[in-house]
Amino acid sequence: MPVPGSPIAESTDFQQLQTELQYRQAQDILKGLVTNLDLSQREQSQLASAVRGLQRMLAKLEGEVVQIAVFGLVGRGKSSLLNGLLGESVFVTGATHGVTQQVQACPWLGAEAAAAADTNPEAGTAADFRGVTRVAVPNVGSSPPVPGLGLARIELVDTPGLDEVSGEERERLARRVAKRVDLLLFVVSGDITQVEYEALLSLRQASKPMLLVFNKVDQYPEVDRQAIYEKIRDDRLRDLLSPDEIVMAAAAPLVTIAQRGLDGRVTLQRHSGEPQVADLKLKILNLLHREGKALVALNSMLYADAAHSHIVSRKLEIRDHAADQLIWNAALTKAVAVALNPLTLLDMVSGAAIDVILILSLSRLYGLPLTQYGAASLLQKIALSMGSLTATDLLTNLGLSSLKGLLGAAAPATGGASLVPYVPIATTQATIAGLSSYGIGRVTKTYLAQGATWGADGPKAMVQTLLSSLDQGSILARLRQELEAKLYRS
Repeated sequence: MPVPGSPIAESTDFQQLQTELQYRQAQDILKGLVTNLDLSQREQSQLASAVRGLQRMLAKLEGEVVQIAVFGLVGRGKSSLLNGLLGESVFVTGATHGVTQQVQACPWLGAEAAAAADTNPEAGTAADFRGVTRVAVPNVGSSPPVPGLGLARIELVDTPGLDEVSGEERERLARRVAKRVDLLLFVVSGDITQVEYEALLSLRQASKPMLLVFNKVDQYPEVDRQAIYEKIRDDRLRDLLSPDEIVMAAAAPLVTIAQRGLDGRVTLQRHSGEPQVADLKLKILNLLHREGKALVALNSMLYADAAHSHIVSRKLEIRDHAADQLIWNAALTKAVAVALNPLTLLDMVSGAAIDVILILSLSRLYGLPLTQYGAASLLQKIALSMGSLTATDLLTNLGLSSLKGLLGAAAPATGGASLVPYVPIATTQATIAGLSSYGIGRVTKTYLAQGATWGADGPKAMVQTLLSSLDQGSILARLRQELEAKLYRS
C-alpha cells in the first residue's frame, strides 16, 4: 500500500482524481444527450426503445453498479459458474441444454469480495478496493448496496446459449446485452470450436474487457487440462486474448466418494463438490481495482455514442418521411384547388397560400419555426431561384385559367357542352401547379434539413441542382392520376 505523502501515493491520488473527473464529465455528457434529444411526439413514440436505452445508461452512471455478463454456448456451465461466484444457487441449472431462456441479473460482491481483495497484494486492501469499485453501470433490478463496499453494487448477468436452436431472438438479445455491460465472461469447457471462435469474434466487436473461462477442468486429467489450456492460449486465441485474460475454473465439480454399505461392500458415488472459482474471482477483482470507474465511464460513452447516433439517424428518417408526406399532400391540395377554381386571381392567391402553409409546416417539423412573413419571404426567394419552373407555372396559370374561366362561363349557353374540354384543361393546369408546389416543398425541406442554410454555392445553385434531380414526368403523371381520381369522386 502506498505510503501517504510519497510520490507513488500522490501519483495514485492524482490518477483517482482524474478518473473521477472523467466519470463526472461522462455523466454530464450523457445527461445532456438525454435532455436535448428534441423529439416530436411521433418521434418519441417510434424511438421509445432507443431513448430508454440512453436513460438506462444514464441510470447506470448515477446508480453506481458494475455489470458482468456471462456468454457461451449451451452446456458450458455459464449459470453454474455464476452460482459459484455467488456462493449459492440463484441461477437455474439443469441436465437439459438451454435451461437459461432469458437474460437474468443478480447482485453480487459483498464483504466476502472485500476480504478476498485484502488477501491479494495486487488487488490492494479492502479500503482501497471499496474506493475503486464504487462505479456505475446499469441499474437492473435496483439491487441493494453491497455490504462492506459502501454504495457500490456489482451485478452478474446470465444469458441464453448463443447456439440454441430457434434461439435467434435470444442470441440477438444476448449480443445487445454485451453492448451495455462492463465486463464479459466467455465460458468454454474444452478446446475452442469453430462456432465458439466465431461467437467470440462477434462479442469482441463490443470493445469490452473479456475473460475467457475454461470451465469444467475437473473433468480432465491434469496433463490433458494443461494441454488444452496451452492450445487455447497459444494457438486458438493468440490474436484475440492475452494469457492473462484466460482463467481455469470448475463451477460444479463432481467429487467421487467411497461409501461402505451395510453388507460391507464399498461403492463409489459422485457428489457435487465446492466450486473452484477463486482464481476467477481474483481476476475480476484485480481488473475492477485497476480500471473500475474509468472502464464504466468509457463503456457508457461508447454505448451512448452509438445509441445517440442511431436516434439522430432515425429521427432524420422519420422527419424525412413526414416531410415527403407533407410535400405531396400540399402539391395535391394545390392541384385540386386550382382545378376546381374558375377564377385566375383566386388560383394564384390560393396556390401561394398553400405554399406558405407548406413552408410553415415544414419549418415546425424540422424544429426551425418561421413566422408567416418569414415563410412568405422564403417562398419568394425559392420562386425566384426556381426560374423556368415557376415562370411556366405562372404563364400556364394565366393562360389556362383564363380559358378555363371562359369555358365555365359558357356552360349555360352551350347546355354544358363547354364543360367537356374543361376537365382536361383544368387537370393540365392543376398538375403543373402541383409540380411547382412539389418543387418548392423539396427545396424548403433541403434548406431546413441543412439547418436553414443554402450551402456554399447559395440558393440558386442548390435549387437548380435539386430540380435537375427530380423526375418531373413521373411526378406529373402521379399528380394527374391522383387528381383525376379526386375530381371524378367529387
